[in-house]
Amino acid sequence: MEGLFGKYKAILAPMAGVTDVAFRSLCREQGADLAYTEMVSAKGLSYANDKTRHLVDLGEGEHEVAVQLFGHEPQVVADMAAWVEQELGSKLVLIDINMGCPARKIVTKGDGSALMKDVRLASDIVAACKRSVEHPVTCKFRRGWSEESGETAPQFARAMADSGADAVTVHGRFSTQMYRGDADWDTVARVKDAVGVPVVGNGDVRCGADAVRMAELTGCDAVMVARGAEGNPWVFADMRAALDGRDAPEPPSPSERLGLAKRHVAMLAGANGGRVAPMRKHAAWYVHGLPGAAAPRGRFNECCTVGDFEDVFDQLLEVCNAA
Repeated sequence: MEGLFGKYKAILAPMAGVTDVAFRSLCREQGADLAYTEMVSAKGLSYANDKTRHLVDLGEGEHEVAVQLFGHEPQVVADMAAWVEQELGSKLVLIDINMGCPARKIVTKGDGSALMKDVRLASDIVAACKRSVEHPVTCKFRRGWSEESGETAPQFARAMADSGADAVTVHGRFSTQMYRGDADWDTVARVKDAVGVPVVGNGDVRCGADAVRMAELTGCDAVMVARGAEGNPWVFADMRAALDGRDAPEPPSPSERLGLAKRHVAMLAGANGGRVAPMRKHAAWYVHGLPGAAAPRGRFNECCTVGDFEDVFDQLLEVCNAA
């Protein structure tokens, strides 16, 4: 795994409803060393649910990917990890187990960050997956369950490593914080000190300077970006330059931003049989901060075709050019 993270330093996080095949491809183009799928329900895969299995489809030219599974039944997660490995073969980089999602609908079922409250069960899931697959098995978790219960990430990381985890990713917020407040990067450093496996740092990385600062402050082996990449695949070009010690690239012009947004919706339609509704949130992120963006943002919810989105983007570009 040291060799793995020697190659993969700037990583796109798994984000439900965001890291679809189109967005992953665009982030890789801009410099992401590795992209994760959306978190995928192991239970959904076990039911042979087409909608769930679609989440592990790869795009044309997508030669490698990390797949994140979530679930709380060790054998189900392990069996579906084996299925993913069989389906993707050499294109699979690793299997990651989600132990950090704070969403209510996830934790109330005992999945995601709820596993941080049951270390034995979390350990059993990792161990079962290790017995079932040949690829590396990793897990992603948070600082702890709540501020009241205190930070448990270092101890939790040791337990996962002892159960066979090949690497861990830690997000510096408690589950009950959701995405409020600041991520505590010192947590990442304490996890790095606690385990002998590679550690990926996550939380509040929005530019190349952030990535360098996190790496220097925590000693983490790689840096993962989540919300900082929404509408901003260029964050990876900035990260790669900063991590390599090069000058930062010029930020994208309005024309470049909107041009990439148009490519995104076309790629999404191609991957989804023409369905483009998931583009609505991406579109709002792409145009954020552009002159005159407030008005067209409200129109995205009415867009149902590639042409609908292109019309709004073209009209906004005219406003930007006139500004």
